Amino acid sequence: MSTKDLWGALMPYKLTHARHDPAICLVPGLFRSLKRGDYEKQKLHLTYEFGPKEKLEFLGFEPLGAEDLRVLQGLIAMSGKNRRIISKNSTSKPAIFLRDGLELKGYAKDASVSVAQCSFYELAKEIGYTTNSGSVLKSLKASIKRLYAVSIIVHSQNNWAGFKLLAAIKVDDKTNQLWVALNPRITEAIFGSRPHTRINMDEVRKLKGDPARILHQRLCSIISQGQTKKILPETLMSYIWPDPITGSAKRRRMMTLRKALSEIAATGAWSIKEGYQITRKGDFKKKLKPKSKKKTA
Repeated sequence: MSTKDLWGALMPYKLTHARHDPAICLVPGLFRSLKRGDYEKQKLHLTYEFGPKEKLEFLGFEPLGAEDLRVLQGLIAMSGKNRRIISKNSTSKPAIFLRDGLELKGYAKDASVSVAQCSFYELAKEIGYTTNSGSVLKSLKASIKRLYAVSIIVHSQNNWAGFKLLAAIKVDDKTNQLWVALNPRITEAIFGSRPHTRINMDEVRKLKGDPARILHQRLCSIISQGQTKKILPETLMSYIWPDPITGSAKRRRMMTLRKALSEIAATGAWSIKEGYQITRKGDFKKKLKPKSKKKTA
């Protein structure tokens, strides 16, 4: 069976939003503002309690940066547009390969997973790159490798599950076509089986700074459209830098925080007033549309 028969013809993207797993959005320090050498020096090992019933553990050979954050956001948005899934009964070789690559364990063993199909060039465009240079392509490939290296273990009361953050295969070296399978938690968020964090992709494309990207995802997970919250600057800084600090370094972080908030406000979708009153503009209910059906690979 040809790839066109399996996945359908490539469609032009103008992605509006990503429906993300709130737990992944909320983990302090999962995505960090990193310098080039930090990837070799640091490892990823975080534990996060999501509500009273779930604990998530994240393990990886390298930390995840702000670039990895927006690559994942783009892939989630593309998967939501494609609305393709791989079930435990899928028989095609690419589908089986991707599902096996997620290493589904525990209660996730029989779960269906969502699929994003795109090229690296389409992905670059959708997350805000204005060029398809070789350095951009190299950066995207490195990001997907880091995301693939992350394992997640979920403890839920007396049950548990394990899986990779995502699994990916490149189909064609000439066109740089890419297939990505996303883990069951993200799949459930995309298809409405669990609560989700809605991330506006137009805002993602406008943001340029790492602190702004990290803070933006966190704010999206705690402030719904039309809502206003007052958040102390110390709390906002902890969303970007979970490790405490004092003195001149804290003052520098405060300056960076103000710059990140200004950048988020400049998207036109947020209002930040004196006293750190943060408003997410719009009315989410007016934008809701009927769900389209899933397509099984």
